[in-house]
Amino acid sequence: MTTLTETTHPGGFLVWEAFRDYTRETVTVASGTLNPGTVLGKITASGKYAAHDPAAVDGTETAVAVLWGKADAAGGDVPAVALVRGPAVVNRHDLVFVGTPSEGEITAAHAALLAVGILVR
Repeated sequence: MTTLTETTHPGGFLVWEAFRDYTRETVTVASGTLNPGTVLGKITASGKYAAHDPAAVDGTETAVAVLWGKADAAGGDVPAVALVRGPAVVNRHDLVFVGTPSEGEITAAHAALLAVGILVR
């Protein structure tokens, strides 16, 4: 018998949102090959988004959004849809963090997302 494995898919992390036309926006992803549910930070100098990095000092150290679908910006900037504000609820088990953040850094990212109205459950 063939075994099927479900992978991440666009919006799979979302539990609830008030109005999709309000909570989501098209953003510019500046770097990386990112999967749906990746927690994003916003680069202060450019206004573009990249994977949240707690050790950074360019703005991405603060979690501000969650990537809706896959984005391949390995070759340069790409447009992508992201959940950028609430009210919305996301599943903490479906969020993707690049690298290996500590539990404290993950907790801080959850708090930062709550500040923009995205509740992590």
